[in-house]
Amino acid sequence: MGKSMTIVIQPLALGSEGPDIMVKDTIDVAGYQTRAGSRALEQVEPAQSHAEVVHRLLDAGWHINGKTNLHELAFGTTGINHWTGTPENPCFPDRVPGGSSSGSAAAVAAGLCQAALGTDTGGSIRTPAACCGVFGLKPSFGRVSREGVMPAQTSLDCVGPFARDMATLISVMQVLCGDFAELPDVSDARIGVVNIAAEEINPEVKAVVENALSGSEMRAKSVDLPNMVAAYDAGMTVINRESWVASGDWVGTGLVGEDVAQRLLAASQTTDAELEQAEALRQVFTAEVDAALECCEVLALPTMPDYPAPLSEAGDTRALLGMTRFVRPFNLSGHPAITIPLVSAAGLPVGLQLVAARGADELLCAVASAIASRISTRAEVE
Repeated sequence: MGKSMTIVIQPLALGSEGPDIMVKDTIDVAGYQTRAGSRALEQVEPAQSHAEVVHRLLDAGWHINGKTNLHELAFGTTGINHWTGTPENPCFPDRVPGGSSSGSAAAVAAGLCQAALGTDTGGSIRTPAACCGVFGLKPSFGRVSREGVMPAQTSLDCVGPFARDMATLISVMQVLCGDFAELPDVSDARIGVVNIAAEEINPEVKAVVENALSGSEMRAKSVDLPNMVAAYDAGMTVINRESWVASGDWVGTGLVGEDVAQRLLAASQTTDAELEQAEALRQVFTAEVDAALECCEVLALPTMPDYPAPLSEAGDTRALLGMTRFVRPFNLSGHPAITIPLVSAAGLPVGLQLVAARGADELLCAVASAIASRISTRAEVE
């Protein structure tokens, strides 16, 4: 299988001669199978209709030129897929591409399309975007339609775009959200820099993010989110229960990859009491983030606690779930979050994550655009 075919698993040619965009293979395209990168769905019937986001893109003149690969059943952080092949990280080929929307991030980084759609249930847009050195946005929960997107039922998952620049990412959001307003003036925006314990982050990654925030010349203050760790754990509990409900039946076929099958079987043990506790924590953490955003327009923190793992050390997906330590909590709370691609002095990818109030996706994009225009991003140093 060629390198491009590990990124694009179904070439398409839909729509006008407009800008090229690809969609993750959890998003229905009429006449094509939606297989979620799994052999368990190899014989599934083609989708009968487009997902709403596909309709919107085609109506707006975009050209859909492929469906992208992913971590099987969208249930993994590394992007490694033993059935379809793992999408190569175009800029960092010895590192994982990140999951689960690995192919979408890689397609944008490789220049196979101007933009791509992914889905983010526990960091699955922001993590691969950070790994591959591109911009990636998880919108507010419910802001973008999920009609025709796997899984059908979720309290965490969001459809969102990848791009190599903010202007393209914003143009996609304007299509996906019919009510996406003009970007506000953020000249006086304040940034709440989330305090991260030293033992939770690679000091080199922390330094890159701090330097970027300093270079943005935007007003900043430190903020605490005391329940970040608890929210990460609660997010894992919710995604485990919802993923088992959505995909558990396929485990019995014997066709699900071992890494994903074992995670799903472990997820099946999630108890109602654990879920109830997680939902209670969701309310607590959501209120905590809301309160932090009362004194600033956005929160800022690293997208990942470390550089992307080398492929040679990424065989056990479960051992690398911590890649999502700083992103998963905001799936639980439903706040919009974006990652800006940075690069370390050693030439390795780092992500700067920004978080805004629920529904304030325009504000988030405006601040991200302002910061990206004032600093050196990964896209500019390639």
